[in-house]
Amino acid sequence: MTTKPKARKFRIKRSPSAATEGATPQPEAPKAAAPIAMPEPARPSARPQTTGAAKPAPQAEAPQPTAQEGEVSSAQEVDGEQDMDAIRREGLTGRQLRMARRVAQKHGLPATSDFDAVRLLRAKGIDPFQRSNMIELVVPQAGGAQHEGGPGNALAELPAQQGGAGAGRVQLPQTIPVGKGTLPSTEVSPMERRMREISDIQQDITRRRRKKMGLLIVRLAFFVLIPTFFAGYYFYKVATPMYATDSQFLIIQNEGGGGPSPFGGLLPTQFANSADSIATQAYLQSKDAMLRLDEDAGFKRHFTDENIDPIQRLNENPTNEEAYKLYKKNIKIGYDPTEGVIRMEVIAADPQVATNFSQRLLQYAEDRVNSLSQNKREDGMRDAQIGFDKATAARRDAQQRLIELQVENGVDPEAVIAAVRTQITNYETLLIEKQLELAALLDNARPNSAKVEGAQGDVRRLEAALAQLNDRMNNATAGQNSLAKQAVTLQLAQADLVNADTNLQLAQTGLEQARTEAGRQVRYLTVAVRPVPSEEPSYPRKFENTILAFLIFAGIYLMFSLTASILREQVTS
Repeated sequence: MTTKPKARKFRIKRSPSAATEGATPQPEAPKAAAPIAMPEPARPSARPQTTGAAKPAPQAEAPQPTAQEGEVSSAQEVDGEQDMDAIRREGLTGRQLRMARRVAQKHGLPATSDFDAVRLLRAKGIDPFQRSNMIELVVPQAGGAQHEGGPGNALAELPAQQGGAGAGRVQLPQTIPVGKGTLPSTEVSPMERRMREISDIQQDITRRRRKKMGLLIVRLAFFVLIPTFFAGYYFYKVATPMYATDSQFLIIQNEGGGGPSPFGGLLPTQFANSADSIATQAYLQSKDAMLRLDEDAGFKRHFTDENIDPIQRLNENPTNEEAYKLYKKNIKIGYDPTEGVIRMEVIAADPQVATNFSQRLLQYAEDRVNSLSQNKREDGMRDAQIGFDKATAARRDAQQRLIELQVENGVDPEAVIAAVRTQITNYETLLIEKQLELAALLDNARPNSAKVEGAQGDVRRLEAALAQLNDRMNNATAGQNSLAKQAVTLQLAQADLVNADTNLQLAQTGLEQARTEAGRQVRYLTVAVRPVPSEEPSYPRKFENTILAFLIFAGIYLMFSLTASILREQVTS
């Protein structure tokens, strides 16, 4: 602990007469209160000492000290320091000092140290080391009689006196007679005051909780319960009953081929792909279908009827956008990709009208399904037919060309060429034989001239015939082409005819395939569940809609309350 640094203190000595002047005898403290010994300080004290009887001042006077410069402490500070020095010399234990500090804090004394706490308590007349309540501190006066009264008697705090028979002792506070009509003390014990404060805090917390709960109930009633009540009143009392007509249909395509395959009729059909079903669903939910339904069955006229409540009713002369918004709300279509089924629910104020709307929409869906692949089928068939017609015309031209060549030549060039080639072969064989015979004749020493000349003539004639035949085969005679050119031209015409026949056959096969594919691409709309008029209204679902409205309002309130709490916390932090 830090203590104030001491400076030299200057005291003024008083004369014995002045010290004892005005001192009044004090009654001796009763023996019931045990005084605490206070050893005398070593240095003289400037405080006047008072005892039961005034003592004569000492005869010898100390010499007057000379004045010195420095800080001059007041008499109160000097007395306090002297008392604390005396308390330090008492040899108090640490436990006693801690007890004195607690007692001083309990009584609200501004103690700067444990010794200062002991000093202040003694100055107040409180024994810091005695474990007793305030009633035990009451001691009788000099007459020995205690004051009457209960624990509520007021205690007057008297300063401790020193001197006389009790010199060096600290006297505890004594009771002061105030009469028999003393009122009860207004002071409350610390325990009772603490309990009272705790009770006040609990009551305040309870009051605040009740207030917050009341405000919460008011807010819930205003933002949740009252709107829910109005919503339930509308669903139960005001809303027009609506009738729903359910129907289901699916789109299938033919997998069996219409061609010559023997298994064409045995192949089953399967569901169309999801694109066709999704396209049909989108068409039924489009504005085009709504306009067509309004034109055929009077959709706007039905929902502008005055018998329908204002919330579900269309205004007079509604726009297409307003009608389309109500159309999407009352025409519900869903596609199940696992089963390939399209489910449709049509809602109207009259069951017959709802059934009529459903039947009309099924008809529109069937028309749309039929037209889904019509363009593709028509394009395929048209291209196949055009190819077949071109192949047929090409074959006819090739055949006509071949016939014209045959008529132009008069004979078959190939047959003539074959006959000529046979003759040439025969003549060449004869020519070789004659040449061999002539060579044999010429090998004799004396050949027969007649035979030699005859053989030579045969050789010449055969060579002339071969030359004529070769000329007939290769050269043009009498303004006509050779047989070889005629044969080549005829062969080309025949090849063109063969190619035309092949192309015609391929075109015919493609046409058949196009017909088969067109048959496969045909879509069929099959109605699984036909619309039937309902006898009881399906909408509004009163209880479910009321609970849903309550949950919606509660969610909105919770969202705004949480947002406000977060903002409040951010602002106050």
